Amino acid sequence: MQTLTIGCGAYDRTWPLIAKTIKAEGVNLEWEILPPEEAFLRGMVDHEFDLTEMSFSTYLLQLSRGENAYTAIPVFPSRAFRHSAIYVRSDAGIEKPEDLKGRNVGLPEYQLTANVWVRGMLSDEYGVRTEDINWFQGDYDEPGRDEKVPVDLPPEISFQLIGKDETLWQLMLEGKIDAAIGPRAPGAFVAGDPRIRRLFADVKTAEQEYYRKSGIYPIMHTLGVRNDLIAKHPDLPARLFKAFELSRQHAVQELNQVAYFYNMLPWLVDHLAETKRIMGDDWWPYGIEKNKHAIDALCRYSFEQGMAKKLFTIEDLFAAYE
Repeated sequence: MQTLTIGCGAYDRTWPLIAKTIKAEGVNLEWEILPPEEAFLRGMVDHEFDLTEMSFSTYLLQLSRGENAYTAIPVFPSRAFRHSAIYVRSDAGIEKPEDLKGRNVGLPEYQLTANVWVRGMLSDEYGVRTEDINWFQGDYDEPGRDEKVPVDLPPEISFQLIGKDETLWQLMLEGKIDAAIGPRAPGAFVAGDPRIRRLFADVKTAEQEYYRKSGIYPIMHTLGVRNDLIAKHPDLPARLFKAFELSRQHAVQELNQVAYFYNMLPWLVDHLAETKRIMGDDWWPYGIEKNKHAIDALCRYSFEQGMAKKLFTIEDLFAAYE
């Protein structure tokens, strides 16, 4: 029995593996349950784990530079629509996505997967290209944040770091930044400050319309296996994929029970039915076939936005897993 360390979140789709209800053939997984940012830093940057949850955008960036210590298998622990990730200064006169053209927009890190999806959505759906916006990198609320994996952007993309003693919220209050995007809400928005609001007032409707039009449920994270392990055990990715897929299937089966019997939320059953009505019964698939459209879009966005130095195809990305 081979023991492998893994840094990953405790999600409904990974919990059966954490609880060892489901096991990978010939593998004992030693879990370190971590929030995504810590898993990425300790895994993708410090190479601490045998398996690691990976930011898909960071993976593409590292892969294009030949700096990836891990190769992905098509397991996707995290997905999220990102219309909720765009925040605007209330007095900036930004009422629709097209109003972002020519504006100064802050972001915690340029290469975050959530931000890649937002920029791609703005370009594809609203004609607001990455080069139409002036980008400013820094933290919403704490000064001194850097890109965990630095980017080298082409000159047509306007990008600069804010001062080491500045924050994006401070610059928004000073009128120097008009909007911000990021996977987590700024502190001022969480606190209900009226000086900041979401661009899309009805996020749910906007996201449902996006899905109906595009067919994409954006993939945020994937799972990486250390390259040296794959070299020694070529069948390991296939054994791991099978286990994670069984864990996902178990979570789907349990979701109906949770919705009806084991959850305190009163309308979760209705929400589950609504999701299936709009997205079908298999709205969170693993593997390549049902995810090809979303993966191709993310590869294109990374290339168009100046990060990946080549336009990847799916064949470039994943270890043999079948």
